[in-house]
Amino acid sequence: QVQLVESGGGSVQAGGSLILSCAASGYIFSRDCMAWFRQAPGKEREAVATKDTGDASAYYIDSVKGRFTISQDNAKNTVYLQMNSLKPEDTAMYYCARGSWPGGSCPQDRWRYSAWGQGTQVTVSS
Repeated sequence: QVQLVESGGGSVQAGGSLILSCAASGYIFSRDCMAWFRQAPGKEREAVATKDTGDASAYYIDSVKGRFTISQDNAKNTVYLQMNSLKPEDTAMYYCARGSWPGGSCPQDRWRYSAWGQGTQVTVSS
């Protein structure tokens, strides 16, 4: 049974940084899609970053390009989201998700991801 556990959220001032971690258990990283989604109150859950664990390719939503970096540590079965230059609009609950690799680019649709973590709150104050 796949389990994903996020950590690293918190409260920071605008311009600060946080690193989110997603520890996966119940399976070994093969070629999958790992993703970070976020959901702010009253808004849809959106894919912030996705990563094909089989190569270096990654996707970022336009609003975080150049500020966020998704990475993985296969030895630790862990995916990270480095978040720099945080803005108040980054405030949301952040979720880690795992989905099957579709044979091309990893999707941004939430329904394509079958395993989810419980979420970790990120709050950025101005």
